[in-house]
Order: sequence, then structure tokens, then C-alpha cells
Amino acid sequence: IRFCQECNNMLYPKEDKENKVLLYACRNCDFRQLADTSCIYVNRIMHEVNEISNIVTDVVQDPTMPRSEDHPCPRCRHRESVFFQSDTKKAAAEMRLYYVCTNPTCNHRWT
Repeated sequence: IRFCQECNNMLYPKEDKENKVLLYACRNCDFRQLADTSCIYVNRIMHEVNEISNIVTDVVQDPTMPRSEDHPCPRCRHRESVFFQSDTKKAAAEMRLYYVCTNPTCNHRWT
């Protein structure tokens, strides 16, 4: 945020179309200031997707998926689960396995 040197009000971005430059102009007086850069605002969105929520529980119906009885479901204690490795770069680097409970009333997902 920039402020006017004459009246201390906020300066707003304004385009000088003749000279093709960006200015900061006061709306109360005639003060104008040349902008240091042409960038007014940057919105950086850092979004990390929860991979577990993206797992489709229909994988338990796939007969080609590997199954395990060594990792019971932490929610319902059903013994059988389907497991697989994610194809995302982050999960592949960690060699993380994802499990889905085969109990049709549960379908819990975990790592």
C-alpha cells in the first residue's frame, strides 16, 4: 500500500495510456507517482491436495488389485484390504502404500 506524499491518502494504480506506464495516483489531489514495477498484486495459492480423499473406494471391486490381510482396517477392524501405491510424484518418492477397507459398510482409506 502506498500513500500520497501531499495529503496522506491511499494511492491507487492507474494506467497512463499515452506513455504506456503504470502510475500510482491519489484520488483526492493531483499527486502521481511512477510505479516501480508493472505488477500490482500477486496472489500465491499454495494448495496441497489430500491424497487420501482422492482415492475412489471402487478399487475394492477390482479383482486385479492386490489384497492384504496383514493390515486390518483401523476403523472397523475388518481384516482384508486393497492396497496400491499412488502415482503422484510426492507419494512415489516416499514409496507410500494406500489401503482401502473391503468391508462394504466401511470403505475406510488410510496409509
